[in-house]
Amino acid sequence: MSGSGLGQPTGTTAFNPSLGESVLYAFSRCGIRRTALTAEHYADARMAANLIQSDWDNEQPNLWSVQEQTIQCVPGQTSYVVNPDTVLILDAFLRMNSGQPTQYDFFMTPVSRTEYISFPDKVTVGQPTVYWFDRLIEPTVTLWQPPSQGEWVFHFYGVNQLPDADLANAATLGLPFYFLKAFTDRLAAELAVSYAPDRAQALMMVADKSFLKAKNRNAENVPLQLAPALGDYYRI
Repeated sequence: MSGSGLGQPTGTTAFNPSLGESVLYAFSRCGIRRTALTAEHYADARMAANLIQSDWDNEQPNLWSVQEQTIQCVPGQTSYVVNPDTVLILDAFLRMNSGQPTQYDFFMTPVSRTEYISFPDKVTVGQPTVYWFDRLIEPTVTLWQPPSQGEWVFHFYGVNQLPDADLANAATLGLPFYFLKAFTDRLAAELAVSYAPDRAQALMMVADKSFLKAKNRNAENVPLQLAPALGDYYRI
């Protein structure tokens, strides 16, 4: 006897359903057959899909949406415009002599609005050591001290807003594989509130369970280390 106990696997990992396919499946969970769907059903599904992603932006950082961004420092300029898709700044550092043999990164820590206001001197230039992320509709980041050199570059890892869910052109969800079930379960639960109220509670329980699994997977598997950030009190 030869062969593997696994049989004949496909060898592919391309499963990535479109939003339309997820909508059809979600409505089937509500007891609505595909042939019964109308334009109203699809409009409600599109709204529900985007509101789910809005809700998920309030959860822990979505690691697949984290992107490194850079801002070129301008001598004496304190505040800088940030990409409006940025939901949260996770980590930031100041890079000196970018691309040179003497390149050096200096870790920076965040401060709150209250802490920034408490700094008595906001005009004397120097090496920035902290930043304040002002989460406006058009967000900004403010460095302290104002940079004294234009060669410095402010780098940060920002959590970006999840892309719009769109039914047109067989658009996919922009989610990793391990979040697909959580999304479809939640979509079914949201649609059940309007179209199958008798199933809504049970479907939401299923959605909460699958989301918790995906959320626990959406983390970096590293040891927890705690250390005081004393380096912020010193200049290079």
